[in-house]
Amino acid sequence: MLVLTKLPPADWRDGKPVVATLGNFDGLHRGHMTIMRTVISRARALNGLATVITFDPHPQRVLFPDRAPHLMQTADQKTRLLAAAGLDATIIVPFDRTLATLTAEQFVREILIERVGITEVHIGPDFRFGAQRAGDVALLSRLGAELGFTAHAAEAVHDRGERISASLIRRLLTAGQVDEARTLLGRPFSLVGTIVHGEGRGKRQLVPTANLAPENEFMPATGVYITRFRGAGTPIPGVTNVGVRPTFGDRRLTVETYLPGFDGQLYGQRIELEFLQRLRAEQKFDSPELLLAQIKQDLAVFERFVAEGKHLD
Repeated sequence: MLVLTKLPPADWRDGKPVVATLGNFDGLHRGHMTIMRTVISRARALNGLATVITFDPHPQRVLFPDRAPHLMQTADQKTRLLAAAGLDATIIVPFDRTLATLTAEQFVREILIERVGITEVHIGPDFRFGAQRAGDVALLSRLGAELGFTAHAAEAVHDRGERISASLIRRLLTAGQVDEARTLLGRPFSLVGTIVHGEGRGKRQLVPTANLAPENEFMPATGVYITRFRGAGTPIPGVTNVGVRPTFGDRRLTVETYLPGFDGQLYGQRIELEFLQRLRAEQKFDSPELLLAQIKQDLAVFERFVAEGKHLD
């Protein structure tokens, strides 16, 4: 997949029609992926380029930084998923205050037509763009009739009567409901980062852990989870604590994973940590011995989970 981190030159498409979608797409949940499948299908029918147009940073980070969401995905996670889905190109438009001053009509004429060269565009039902968020599918349809492209609004996707959205998924993850979030995402929520050296306390007193330095802005609720490492060969199931280790009086948030039966070397490796099920909230114990007793209970649940093959789903 071609990834462009700035607006492309006018001849980038080599004469091919461009079927595009426009949005922020944090999380790339099932609703987003429905739009992606439509864009890919239409591009194949026209022998064109299935293209995603998105923004960096998130527009709210520039316009309303105190209200900007913490993004669930890194840019790399997003582009890898788009490539795996079959998109031909991702155009990451640098968002700044100059771009924010463009009216919706200017954005269509100067960006979508002159630079990207769209033939067809599909957007989510509530997506808005341009100054004062004045751009919508009605404006796109009106300008399309004049400028020679077509516009379509995708239908919202619902799950158990509730519309799937990034904000809903963030709320679920903030409550630790990683299994419910997985249903809406269509895959487990995950963090990416590098395995780094910790303080060594787990190895000395409790159980050895792999410490992840996450690159993601968004973190799930503190607590203990059944997880899975990807990126170090065969996926490895484990038990992860997200929290501040209150039993030891720590305050720095850490992501520590115990990998039963694994004795390989992970330091320095960049991995993806998938969250499969929450076991419990983080809690403070009166002694390391009581914490160790709870860890043994957590591992018993983990072992049943693995024995049933749920870590392979």
